[in-house]
Amino acid sequence: MPTGKVVAAIASDAPTIGSSFDVANRFAGAIVSYLVVAVIMLTTSVRLGLLVLLGVPILLASLALVMKPLQRRQAQQREASGKLVELGADTVAGLRVLRGIGGEATFLERYRDQSQLVRRRGNQVAGLQSTLDAAQILLPGLFTLIVTWVGAHAVLDGDLQVGQLVAFYGYAAFLVLPLQTATEFAGKLTRTHVAAAKVIAVLGVRSDSAADAATATLPDGPGSLHDPSTGLTVAPGQFVAVVSAHPEESAALADRLGRFGAERTEVTIAGTPIADVPLTEVRERVVVSQIDPALFTGRLRDELDPWNRASDARLQQALQVASAEDILDAVDDGLDTPVEERGRTFSGGQRQRLTLARALLSEAEILVLVEPTSAVDAHTEARIAGRLVAERAGRTTIVMTASPLLLDRADEVVLLQDGQVTARGTHADLLRHDSAYRRVVVRGDDDAVVGA
Repeated sequence: MPTGKVVAAIASDAPTIGSSFDVANRFAGAIVSYLVVAVIMLTTSVRLGLLVLLGVPILLASLALVMKPLQRRQAQQREASGKLVELGADTVAGLRVLRGIGGEATFLERYRDQSQLVRRRGNQVAGLQSTLDAAQILLPGLFTLIVTWVGAHAVLDGDLQVGQLVAFYGYAAFLVLPLQTATEFAGKLTRTHVAAAKVIAVLGVRSDSAADAATATLPDGPGSLHDPSTGLTVAPGQFVAVVSAHPEESAALADRLGRFGAERTEVTIAGTPIADVPLTEVRERVVVSQIDPALFTGRLRDELDPWNRASDARLQQALQVASAEDILDAVDDGLDTPVEERGRTFSGGQRQRLTLARALLSEAEILVLVEPTSAVDAHTEARIAGRLVAERAGRTTIVMTASPLLLDRADEVVLLQDGQVTARGTHADLLRHDSAYRRVVVRGDDDAVVGA
């Protein structure tokens, strides 16, 4: 679920629901007051008592003419407002990238258009809301006039004493407060109904592990990894690179290998389907580092080692493998340096190297890396490639990449086309014998590559 929807539910919808609880107690008291006064009036004058008993519900029922369209318009405004919050959150999160590609003005225009839509929806709500607010004054006032008018005619007819009329007026005036409370409750209940639907949508999101009743267990020790969807098989301890002309294909493969997403994955480890294994065990054995992994707020050492099990020497070693020593040298407090939200004080390349170090510190039996060097220069990438292979020696590592520097270091390279493995071998062999592979990997003249 987008961050903006969660933010809107917490900042706007939850307080709206809370306001209905504030008026609910007073509404319950208003009902009791109304019934008590109606009984008193019935014992004195049946005509006035019935007027109160029947008139108040009719007046409240008339509010439905306003409440239903108001609820519909409030839902439209809330939807537009939620999208505005989502757009703002997404824009802020990607502001650095937007400025880099010159897209800041485009997103500003989109935000302005959505903001104007929220304003128009608000104007539509305001007309009906003002009608409902006016009803809080108008309806009780009309009710008091009607009761007083009927009571005065009852005095003229000799059915009621003047003193009783004064008492009836007092009762009618008193009922103004319960009626105002009832109309206030109706308005807040309408807004709460809209807000509750949004909160329920957030609360209804289920995590991958929410209903994890799997009971199978993976065998101890390394096992062969197999994905029936693509035909990919990775032997234990291999360093395998996966190449695809369509990054979404390799990203989907990474999701299946790590058991991400709502759909059941058919991936097996040592012949055991990981879908039948408790998710916590899968997460311990298989770690997937996506192309845009997140850094959270906290100390740098805690971001690199959230498991709190690595020594400073091991942290330094992982940073060296990721060629991130310069990042540590550039900060004042070293590993105790505070990391801001999303790691926004670091550049894209720095964040990528830090999250690569974190992935290595997981010490995962199977490590899946998606484009781990896409944001670094060629010299840094070459260093990372050599160190990464040495660091992961003897453990299964799968890298989704089209970088020749990484491909040349892999034990085996796999080519994905249309979601299927169509070729496999070393980088050098595939360059010489597979034209489809060359088109994906090489930028330049294929003939020159073949001749070389």
